[in-house]
Amino acid sequence: NSVKILAAMNKDRVLSMSFDNNLVTEVSGVEYIIGLGYRIKDVVITSKLADNPTGIIKSDINIKVDLTYRDNQTIVRYLDYDNNQLGGGQNIWTLNTTADYALSKNLTIIFYYNHSFSKPVISTSFPLTNISSGFTFRYSFGN
Repeated sequence: NSVKILAAMNKDRVLSMSFDNNLVTEVSGVEYIIGLGYRIKDVVITSKLADNPTGIIKSDINIKVDLTYRDNQTIVRYLDYDNNQLGGGQNIWTLNTTADYALSKNLTIIFYYNHSFSKPVISTSFPLTNISSGFTFRYSFGN
């Protein structure tokens, strides 16, 4: 059918050891993704970009929305002392939205909107917000 549902969980962990100051840095994160997609079938558009003489393009519009929550933490572990400190990290919320439409067999237009904002775990950092939007033309070479 025309509905797509996505649920995912990703985990990662990176350890770095420094022999200069005898410490281990651990960066770990967990990410939760919930997504929805929908296909609107057989949308007709009249355009000069059509690859037929009538100028009519008939294709599907694919819409996808993903909501992501990611929790990152950096822990510094001193090997000489029994002391572990939270060195950094952030909680990141991201909304990714795309809609694509095939103008011909090889040419596709993609509209996108991405919004992410983060809240730091430690008080010496500050929150960040990033917004990007626009459209992309994708041309595929070959059959």
